[in-house]
Amino acid sequence: MFNKETEYALRGLVYVQVQNMKGTKPGIIEIANEIDGPLHYTGKIMQRLVKQGFLLSNKGKGGGFYFDDHQPELPLKKIIQAIEGEKTFGGCGFGLKHCDENNPCPLHGQYAPIRDSINNLISGNTVQSLAREYQNGDMALLNRLKG
Repeated sequence: MFNKETEYALRGLVYVQVQNMKGTKPGIIEIANEIDGPLHYTGKIMQRLVKQGFLLSNKGKGGGFYFDDHQPELPLKKIIQAIEGEKTFGGCGFGLKHCDENNPCPLHGQYAPIRDSINNLISGNTVQSLAREYQNGDMALLNRLKG
């Protein structure tokens, strides 16, 4: 449903949060291996997330990626918007530029509720809530994140 960059970003952020909850800061090699992502592509994505302010990183010994504990929880929607833009949340399922209640496409009546459900799902979940789900016993979550 989302592009590969978004998928790797979401999986990478959840993995970082899980490791931060354990008191560690994972490096790019570890993250790429755990989310089953290409090393260099994953590195570019994680650095972009740092530049966008979603994540922090330190180089050298004791370095790695981590979240600022004083920041509010990070909704999945915010990450997806930063990578893919708004079309995912308001676009037409048929690909038309001008599709709405007054000028619906052939899929509008069926697609609009699905789009709204997805919007609610990603607005109501955060990187931290998914990491807590993993910490609370869902050991298969990280494996599911690998795709």
